[in-house]
Amino acid sequence: MQNNVLDYLNHIVKQKPAKTAFSDGTEALSFREVYDLSRSVGSFLHKKGIYRKPVVVFFGVVAGGDFYVPIDEEMPAGRIQLILDNVRSPLIICDRETEETARTFRIGEGEIVLFHEMAQCGIDDGALEEIHRNAIDTDPIYIVFTSGSTGIPKGVAACHRSVIDYIERLSEILGFDDETVFGNQSPLYFDACLKELYPTLKFGATTYLIPRELFSVPVKLVEYLNGHRINTICWVVSALTMVSAFGTFETVKPEFLHTIAFGSEVFPIRQFRIWREALPEAVFTNLYGPTEGTGMCCYYRVEREFAEDEAIPIGRPFPNREILLLTPEGKRAEVGQEGEICIRGTALTLGYYNDPERTAEAFVQNPLNTAYPERIYRTGDIGRYNEAGELLFVSRKDYQIKHMGHRIELGEIEVNVDMLPDVRMAACIYDTWKAKIVLYYVGDPSEKEMAAVLRTKLPRYMLPNRIIRLEQLPFTANGKIDRVTLKKMYEGA
Repeated sequence: MQNNVLDYLNHIVKQKPAKTAFSDGTEALSFREVYDLSRSVGSFLHKKGIYRKPVVVFFGVVAGGDFYVPIDEEMPAGRIQLILDNVRSPLIICDRETEETARTFRIGEGEIVLFHEMAQCGIDDGALEEIHRNAIDTDPIYIVFTSGSTGIPKGVAACHRSVIDYIERLSEILGFDDETVFGNQSPLYFDACLKELYPTLKFGATTYLIPRELFSVPVKLVEYLNGHRINTICWVVSALTMVSAFGTFETVKPEFLHTIAFGSEVFPIRQFRIWREALPEAVFTNLYGPTEGTGMCCYYRVEREFAEDEAIPIGRPFPNREILLLTPEGKRAEVGQEGEICIRGTALTLGYYNDPERTAEAFVQNPLNTAYPERIYRTGDIGRYNEAGELLFVSRKDYQIKHMGHRIELGEIEVNVDMLPDVRMAACIYDTWKAKIVLYYVGDPSEKEMAAVLRTKLPRYMLPNRIIRLEQLPFTANGKIDRVTLKKMYEGA
C-alpha cells in the first residue's frame, strides 16, 4: 500500500532514469537527477536532526521526513515574513541568487542553507530507508498559503493520503500516461502545480515549467507549446482567455494539445468557443476545487454546445469524494435550489497550520451526520444542481451583494459583459461604503458605449455605477483576475 508520494519517484527512477522529468526549456532534470538530489537533501536534513518539521522549499524535504513550505522571491516581502512567522522553520533553503534576499527576513532560530551545498551531501541510504519505513499517509507533505479574508495568509496543511488520492483520481479522469507532456502555468508555491508535478513522477511523464513572461505574449506562448510538443495543459481560465481574446489562433495554433483542463474561474462561453474551434479534436474538462480539498474535487467533460449566457457545469465529484450542497439551515439543497458547496472525504486537508480558530470555522462536523465525528469543508462557494444532476457554480459568498434592495451576483454582470462583441475580459467589484458596482473591462467599446449597451442587457438595479476601461486587467501570480488590486485601484482613483 502506498503511503508516501515519493513512492512514485522511487518506482519510476528504475524504469526511466535518463528521461527528462522537469525542464524550463533551457535547463532540465532527469528522473535520476531528481531522485539523487532529493536523497541528498533528505540526508542533509537527517544529519541536521530536522524531522517532521516545516522546511522552506520540495522533494528532498519529503525524503527527509519533513514537509515543504514553498515560497518565492516574487512574493511580496510582507507576505513572506508572515509565512515565516507562522511556520517558524528551522531551515530556509535558497540558492546563490536568492541568498541575499533570504537574509533580509526575520527567521528566529532558523538557519539559511544553500541548495548546492545540500546537493553535495553524501546520501545516507540507511537513514532514508528508516525515515521511509516510519512514514504514515496522514503525515503532512506541504503547507501552501492562500489569501485570507483578513489579509493574513492561511497555511493549508495537506497530507500524503489526500495528495495521493488526488493524483490517482485526477490522472484517471484526465488520462495521463508516460507520453504526457505537461505545460505548467502555475507558480510552484501554489497547490495548482500538483496537477503536473506528481503525475510526472507517477507515470514518467515530462513537465515544462513555462517562463512566466510568455503568458503576456500569447503568440510566443503557443510557439513554446509547439516547440516542446506539449500536449496537456491544466490552466486557470484567465491564462486561456489571454490567448483566445487577442486573436492568437489567427497566427498560430497549438499543434500537439489534446488535453485541456481549466478551472478557478468561469470560462466565458465566447472565449471557450474560440478554443474549441481551434482544437476540435481536443478534450476539454472543467475542474473545480479549493486548496483545502487538495486541489480539484469536481469535473465536467465538455461534450455539448453552450449558449453564450450559459455556464459550463463543474459537473460531478471525483471518485472517493462527496459534494454536499447545504442550505443555511444545514439541509440538502433541492434541484435548482442554491446552497453552499461542502466537501466530504479523503481529499480534505488537515486544516490551517498553527491556526485552530480558522480551522474550526471552515472544517466542521457534517450536519447530516450526528452519529460519529466526520469533518466536512465549507468552501464558501454557492452552487446548485440542474435537472441533469450536474453541479453549477453560482458564485462566491463574497461575490453576492445586496444593492438597491436586490441580491445580485457580480458574476452575472460579468457574464453579460463577456458576451458583448469586442469585449475580451471583464471583472466587477463592489464598493460597500458607497454602495457602488464598479465594472472594469478590456475591449474596444468606449466607456460611454458600454454603458449604453448594458442598459439594454441588465435591469436597472444591476447596472454598474462606474465603468472603467483598461488596457489589461491585473492578474495574481497564479493567473487569476486580481480583484484585490482592482479594489485598491478604485480606492486610489
